[in-house]
Amino acid sequence: MSSISCYAMVVSGLESIAAREIELLLGAKITRKTDGLVTFKIDGPDPDLFDLKTTEDVFLFAWGTDSLTYRAKDLEDIRKWTAKEGDWTRLISQHHAFKPKTKGKPTYRFITQMDGEHGYHRKDAQKEFAKGLAKFIPPNWRMVEDNASVEFWLTIEEKTAVAGIRLTDKTMRHRTYKVAHRPASLRPSVAAAMVRIAELKPQHKVIDPMCGAGTILGEYQIFAEGWRMPREAAWGGDIEQAAVLDASANTRRLGKIYLHRWDARWLPLDSCSIDRIICNPPFGKQISPDVDINKLYRGLMIQFNRILSPGGKAVLLVSDYAALKGACENVEWELEKKFRTEILGQNAVISLWHKPAPEGTLSAPEGVLPVLNDSQGTE
Repeated sequence: MSSISCYAMVVSGLESIAAREIELLLGAKITRKTDGLVTFKIDGPDPDLFDLKTTEDVFLFAWGTDSLTYRAKDLEDIRKWTAKEGDWTRLISQHHAFKPKTKGKPTYRFITQMDGEHGYHRKDAQKEFAKGLAKFIPPNWRMVEDNASVEFWLTIEEKTAVAGIRLTDKTMRHRTYKVAHRPASLRPSVAAAMVRIAELKPQHKVIDPMCGAGTILGEYQIFAEGWRMPREAAWGGDIEQAAVLDASANTRRLGKIYLHRWDARWLPLDSCSIDRIICNPPFGKQISPDVDINKLYRGLMIQFNRILSPGGKAVLLVSDYAALKGACENVEWELEKKFRTEILGQNAVISLWHKPAPEGTLSAPEGVLPVLNDSQGTE
């Protein structure tokens, strides 16, 4: 089989992180990165594709364009591109190579997603998409509303449109380990991206001091399995006991994690005992309107700086980047990278910070666990 062209839907702003994972896991050639989309080629139907963690969905690529006009003329073009540009017979064969045919009559459905102001409705675009596909769908296939064995997708975002056949399902976006859920919980693909931004090694001692439902800890555990060697157990905690219990339920099948109830502004851990902090401090609706965000972040960074070893790094996700920047600069951390994204409809920034090691200062010795310096807040 010749090379297979695919595209992955990713959270906006994290395309480079997803592209790197696709390259490393699949040996793929990245052909394009654009807002929320990564296109790539692989040599054959690689089952590792279903193990991608920083992507939301993956599709076989039929056609794409950046030249929509927002006018009704687009409908004719969608039908024409679908009928002439996409080699749907080959794509259906490739789909079967990834996912064997089901017993009985194959089922199919059309799905159209559209964002932006256009001079036509989503249903109109889907109707023309279906017309373009009509001659490629075998006559014995049955159209259904849900749970189809083959899904033909058209995604329209402003001037961009892309069409193909979906390979993955909802389990790529919604991890099976998450049995307990909390409001405004972090998307697993975003947590997976944050873990990869942290530049982790097996000897690193890792903490999420405001862990919520434990999504970052869960994604760290899955990522660390790839090392196939002994590693330090991660640490996590939250000010709410219910969150600690949810995190425990979500991560208990993923390996050992030290979980505690605590206030992240007064962590009961030894100084310089942590190598990596990966955290999503509360923002937006998660914070009461009377909370001073600058004061909160300054208090957090003073504590994070205390437990972080010289040379250590922190990956932080916030919406008020100015407040975080001021708090990090207050403890003399240095910015290495930042990624602008959107979380729950709000603009947000994921940033990587480095705590400089003063001349003549050594990092915390490898193999030494953080130590709770009192019993307050432990489970």
